[in-house]
Amino acid sequence: MQSSELSSLSNQVLLWSFALSVVFGVIVQRTHFCTMGAVSDVVNMQDWTRMRQWGLAVGVTMIGFATLAYTGQIDPAKTLYASNRWLWLSALVGGGLFGFGMVLASGCGSKTLARIGGGSLKSLVVMIVMGVTGFATLKGVTAVLRVATVDQIAVEFPFNATLAHGLAAWFGIAPVVAGLLASVVLGGFLVIWALLGRDFIRIDNLLAGLGLGLVVVAMWWISGHMGHLAEHPETLEEVYLTTNTGKIEAMSFVAPIAYTLDWLMLFSDKSKVLTFSVVSVLGVIAGSAASAISTKTFRWEGFGGIEDLANHLVGAILMGIGGVTALGCTVGQGLSGISTLHATSFVAVSAISAGAVAGLKYQIWRLEQVA
Repeated sequence: MQSSELSSLSNQVLLWSFALSVVFGVIVQRTHFCTMGAVSDVVNMQDWTRMRQWGLAVGVTMIGFATLAYTGQIDPAKTLYASNRWLWLSALVGGGLFGFGMVLASGCGSKTLARIGGGSLKSLVVMIVMGVTGFATLKGVTAVLRVATVDQIAVEFPFNATLAHGLAAWFGIAPVVAGLLASVVLGGFLVIWALLGRDFIRIDNLLAGLGLGLVVVAMWWISGHMGHLAEHPETLEEVYLTTNTGKIEAMSFVAPIAYTLDWLMLFSDKSKVLTFSVVSVLGVIAGSAASAISTKTFRWEGFGGIEDLANHLVGAILMGIGGVTALGCTVGQGLSGISTLHATSFVAVSAISAGAVAGLKYQIWRLEQVA
C-alpha cells in the first residue's frame, strides 16, 4: 500500500466515524437519551422508559458485536477492553466515582457533549474540567495514584476475562461461538424486556435504543475492519488506523475528551493528528447542535449560582478520574465495553448505576437540609 492510499484510507475512517458520531449526537439530542436521566426517572418517578431505551441499545450492541466477531469482521481479542485481567476494583471505584459525579454535573459524557451542542455553557465547563482530570488520570498525577492502588488489585485469568471465553473453556467450544450464544441470550433478553414495556414502542424510544445501538456496532466495524491493516507499509506491524490506543475502539466519552483537548492545545505539533476518538467527540457536538438549531430548541444556558458551579466542577472532576479508572463511561463501558462481555465492564456498569443512585439520594438530602 502506498502512502497516498494509506492516507486516503485513514481519512475515510475519520470521515465515517465523524458522520456516525453526528448521527449519535442527533439521536441523543432528539430523544433525550441519558443513562443518568434513566436512573433518575426510576429512582424519583418509577418510570422505566429511558432505562428500557438503554436496555434496548445494550441488547443491540451485544448481538451486533458478537455477530461481527463470529463472521470474522473484527477480532474481539484486539479491542480496547480485551484483557486477561479482571480489574474489578478499578471498575468498582472508578464506576462509583463516575456515577456520583455525573449526577452532580447534570449528565454523563455523551449527555454533556449533547448539551454543549444545545447551547449549555455549563456543560462546556464540565467538558473542559473532565478532560483535564481525565488526562491527568491517563498520564498525570492521578494516573500514578491509579496505577499504584486500584489497578494493582485484579484477578488474572488464563484467557481473556470475558463471559464468552469462560463459557468456551467450560463447554469446549470456540470463543466466538460462545460469545454469539451468550450475546443472543443476554442481548435478546434485554431487547425483549425493553420492547414489552408499557407504551414503549414509540418512535423516540425505538430511535434511541435501536439507533444508538446500531451506531456503536457500526463504529466497531469501522475501527476494527475498515481501519485494520494486517501489515503497515512502514512498520510492517498490524495496526488499527487513527485509534489512540492502537486497538479496536468504539464510542466512549472521557478519555476521548481528554485526547480532544490535547489535540486542540497542541494543534501545531505535527505528532498531534486527528484520531477516531477526537472526531467522535466533535461529531456528537456537531450533531446535537444541528438538531437543536433545526428544531429551534437551541438555548444558551449558564450557571445558576456559586453552588451550581461548585456541584458541576466537583462532578466533572469525579467523572474525569472515575471514567478513566473504570476504563469507560456510561457509553464507553455501558454500551461499547459491555458488548464485549468483559467481566470488568459488568462491574463498571453496576458501579456507575450504584454511584448515580447515591448521587441522587445525596441531592435529595441536600434539598431537605436547605428546606
